[in-house]
Amino acid sequence: MSTIAIIGGSGPEGLGLALRFSKAGEHVFIGSRSLDRAEEAAAKVLEKLPEAHVSSMLNEEAAKEAEYVFLAVPFAAHFETLQALSDAIADKVLVDLVVPLEFDEDGARAISVPEGSAAQQARVAVPRAKVVSALHHLDAGHLQRIDRPLQGDIITCADHKGAKKAVMELAEKIEYVRALDGGGLSNSRYLEAWAAMLINLNSIYKARTGVRITGI
Repeated sequence: MSTIAIIGGSGPEGLGLALRFSKAGEHVFIGSRSLDRAEEAAAKVLEKLPEAHVSSMLNEEAAKEAEYVFLAVPFAAHFETLQALSDAIADKVLVDLVVPLEFDEDGARAISVPEGSAAQQARVAVPRAKVVSALHHLDAGHLQRIDRPLQGDIITCADHKGAKKAVMELAEKIEYVRALDGGGLSNSRYLEAWAAMLINLNSIYKARTGVRITGI
């Protein structure tokens, strides 16, 4: 059993991941800036999965306790959150699924990040961490519907090969999901930007899209 902290675990994406990893038998620490919100999220997991190993904590405590730290916060809070948790994360595996986005009359669009991507910014904020970019393209609603298989590919980018392999193995504990090696961390900018297109497709077609790579 792995221990997984989800920073921002009370949000839709974080809660969905908490449910899926709990269903897979992992021990999940739901982190939040508010302990009340973390407790509410943990209660939702236990309502669906009474035997789940799930705990509610403040973000810093969750990051200290877990082997793997998953970051699921809005991009506006990305750098500040990581700086505050730098000591708690230390040299652990940090999985960054944050997408730099803004919205205008045409829908979602990717924001340019000076470091190249949110994941590359994470490496600046937490320089000792083994940063992995992944899980950007899983719909939060689908994640939370644990009675249904979650089909899709998770493209994973990192410079640390051991951390990338470990995260890919964790991702494939989610039923019917396939993890693919997307190369180095510099490729994370393409993963993040593609999320904007998926959001726009969802809006146009009133759908909940994902990513499936053919030919591999």
